[in-house]
Amino acid sequence: MQERTTDLLVVGSGVAGCAAALAGARAGADVTLATKASRPEDSTSYWAQGGVAVSRGDPEAFKQDIIEASDGIADPEAVDVLVSEADEAVRDVFVDTLDVDFDENGDGPDYCQEAAHSEARILHVDASTGKHVLAPFLNHLQGHERVEVLEDTAALELLTHEGRVHGAMLERDGDWAPCYAGATVLATGGIGACYQRSTNPPTATGDGIAMSALAGADVEDMEYVQFHPTAFAGGDEDAGQGTFLLSEAIRGEGALLRNANDERFMPDYHEDAELAPRDVVARAVKAERERTGEVTLDVSPLDFEGEFPDLHAECENRGVDPTDGIPVAPAEHFLCGGIDVDTKGRSSLDRLFAVGECARTGVHGANRLASTSLLEALVFGLRVGEAAAGFDAERVEAPELLDSDPDLPESFAAEKFVRLRRVLDEFVGIERTPEDLSRAAGVLRRLKGEIDAYTRTRTSRSLYELRSACVSALLVTRAAAENGTSRGCHHIAEEGTTVDAD
Repeated sequence: MQERTTDLLVVGSGVAGCAAALAGARAGADVTLATKASRPEDSTSYWAQGGVAVSRGDPEAFKQDIIEASDGIADPEAVDVLVSEADEAVRDVFVDTLDVDFDENGDGPDYCQEAAHSEARILHVDASTGKHVLAPFLNHLQGHERVEVLEDTAALELLTHEGRVHGAMLERDGDWAPCYAGATVLATGGIGACYQRSTNPPTATGDGIAMSALAGADVEDMEYVQFHPTAFAGGDEDAGQGTFLLSEAIRGEGALLRNANDERFMPDYHEDAELAPRDVVARAVKAERERTGEVTLDVSPLDFEGEFPDLHAECENRGVDPTDGIPVAPAEHFLCGGIDVDTKGRSSLDRLFAVGECARTGVHGANRLASTSLLEALVFGLRVGEAAAGFDAERVEAPELLDSDPDLPESFAAEKFVRLRRVLDEFVGIERTPEDLSRAAGVLRRLKGEIDAYTRTRTSRSLYELRSACVSALLVTRAAAENGTSRGCHHIAEEGTTVDAD
């Protein structure tokens, strides 16, 4: 790893990071794209199934659906940006630049409908849209004359001086060096690795959020952690990261949720039944699993194999016959909060930008509308890349990262992660109580103290990822403890009660 200087440093190679890099390069910046990923599937964007929602010429209807799904607290200005720029951004990048082959029917694009959408407006490629978008995006950037892609490269700390960010310390293969940048864009994804069951890859350790918070940036809405209601619930995946997702589009095409008594239960929970907002469906699935022992997704009302061949193959690979019903359970899916940014991705620290799941744009409020994550990443990524271009890099004193003590056992970080995930699953999950949040905060504070003691004299990617996950988990817990009102995906059992989680 060598010291380097760049006009624009982008950390993260999902759709958000790729869009920021593309826009920065288009604006004339020399871009360094640093990513922990060594293959596309290491990125959360690759795992996105449903598709990309667009306005289809009616941005106002799209806006209302987003605000309603957000439990009424989405930022109207941010939503206006998203819906007004959606169609052109998708056409420009996904269609004209990357030539993504979205599914079509005899009349044109095969738009599908998902929960809480008032109409069919979602472009998709089967139920594997993410990989069909991200792979060509990365290929395009790797061939771009203004973009240098650094794979298997992690950002450990931000380079800061007097409230301004000047780049980051980058690590690869156990070696590290500063990367000085005119502006820095964090597109590091979410916090899925903090939970035992998540639809995210294990690389989603909250790095960007933690680095920003430790550097003094404002972080907001961390209590709003969205759980997807229909993640596969069979086999060994209950004990690991990255459980595969049964896309919401399946319910949009007519699939039904049934409990262990073969009863369809969603009409008892919400007038929109299976197409209710995600937070409602997730809590209902959890309740019915606890009450009856199991919940399955009944795909008999549709041609599951014909319409969703990739998901049908996933089931077959796990020995599940979809005609018997597919076992499902909620899993951590998306963080609606994060680094607080404006509509151009600017954080409270000078020349630090954030985009994608690590950013809190205000679009999602208390609950994200289905199939808006790839769109948010694209639209705001383009805005961020353009806004972050044009700054000159300045050298500042880089932090001295020590590695004077013996290496920790290889199992150290893994064992601490098990402890962290157990705490969040038990105390900071779909439903929370003030008592549980207080317990979680106590355990996490002690865990962070242990980790900090080691990072003072040791430098390793696994240790810094563990620190990031612990900081992110504490931020979620504290925000949840301070908010005594249930909204969207933050559901607290004893409303109006807050606790001191500091």
